[in-house]
Amino acid sequence: MMDTLMPTQQRLTGDGSRQRSVLPPVNITAKNDEYLLEIEMPGVNKEGLEISVEGNELTIVGKRHPEQVAGEVVYRESAEAEYHRVFELSSDIDTGKISAEMHQGIVRLHLPKAERVKPRKIKIAD
Repeated sequence: MMDTLMPTQQRLTGDGSRQRSVLPPVNITAKNDEYLLEIEMPGVNKEGLEISVEGNELTIVGKRHPEQVAGEVVYRESAEAEYHRVFELSSDIDTGKISAEMHQGIVRLHLPKAERVKPRKIKIAD
């Protein structure tokens, strides 16, 4: 039987044990007023998604519960591990206004820029 082809990592959990996790692919787009992160997590539903910000770290964990299939697995490209990704946030992100949505296994995180770093026009006095 062939091993999984998904990029995985070993990480330490809170109790010091090691857990295997999948690094989900991410696209990041910069806009005038926000950054948009699009993270692919097939098989994860809203209830299996955990997003947290602590200090300047954004952590995304997706837990999936694959259906049990009768028979022997001959080949697998998807890992039986949870998704896990951590990002270091810049100080120009307003962490209090981060929002998220999920549709068909794609998590979209909106990271608004702080007002002090948004482009603005300067009015010229008379």
